[in-house]
Amino acid sequence: MNRNRALEIARAVGARFAADDQAAKTLGVVYEEVRPGYARLALTVEKHMTNGHEICHGGVIFTLADTAFACACNSYNRAAVAVGCAIEFLAPGRIGDRLTADVREQALAGRAGVYDVTVTNQNNQTIALFRGKSRRIEGRVIAELEEIK
Repeated sequence: MNRNRALEIARAVGARFAADDQAAKTLGVVYEEVRPGYARLALTVEKHMTNGHEICHGGVIFTLADTAFACACNSYNRAAVAVGCAIEFLAPGRIGDRLTADVREQALAGRAGVYDVTVTNQNNQTIALFRGKSRRIEGRVIAELEEIK
């Protein structure tokens, strides 16, 4: 498969996730870029996303990172799910911050994948580091499209 077609498929998967992921839509997640094994998503921290310390709730940051991870590991149009993930919170997100989750595939072997996500704010300060492990399952994200091998 040529590189342009692989990119088209990855973008179509990203568009499907953007349309169908209700949790991400509720948080205002924006799908900025999707390529095979890669995704960049962002959201702006709003008051309703804060915790008792008036900083961005860790669950919101985790959800952003996890959503980016899901998009990247499914970008080949081969259905994949998380089998494990971990996050390290390094700095707080604050109301008005634009948080960006940048995920890169580290390994893909057989049905297993490992992906690292860096969450930064608009000043390029690292807010969190997330590692997700995926497992491919039966099926495609978009049934009528081919898979990237």
